[in-house]
Amino acid sequence: MNKHAVHTLILEKLKVDLDIVQRAAQTAYEAATHEENKAENKYDTLGLEASYLATGQARRVEEIRQALVLCQNLILRPYDEQQGIQVGALLGLADDNGNQQWLFLGPDAAGLKVYLVGQLITVITPRSPLGKSLLGKFEGDEVEINVAGTRQQFAVTEVK
Repeated sequence: MNKHAVHTLILEKLKVDLDIVQRAAQTAYEAATHEENKAENKYDTLGLEASYLATGQARRVEEIRQALVLCQNLILRPYDEQQGIQVGALLGLADDNGNQQWLFLGPDAAGLKVYLVGQLITVITPRSPLGKSLLGKFEGDEVEINVAGTRQQFAVTEVK
């Protein structure tokens, strides 16, 4: 696994997502401001609904734009065995059943998924319970989190 390649894939995916959401926001804006969507009576809410959609799309554009900027400004550093896992780390985790997963600890874009050589990599952030518990950990360490009252334990198998 090459974390620079993963970082590049994340940036590309964010750019594609931003383009798609910007087009959707523009379409929603045009629908909200189109003459045919003006209310003809107090029960005609098509224009109002379209404006809510346009507002939500505009917020989503800003969220993705912010994630893109934060990820573009991320300086990837080699894994430091003194500091442990930091933002920008690519790491492998194994659960109690031995199921392996790859995570990229990013500054934003939580939940974004990319594939590298057929391997799924999921972006998490330090704001998540798992991301917070991984900060400062080392290869071979175990982390434990509680999600909805269920205890989950993971072993850090590899860090890049």
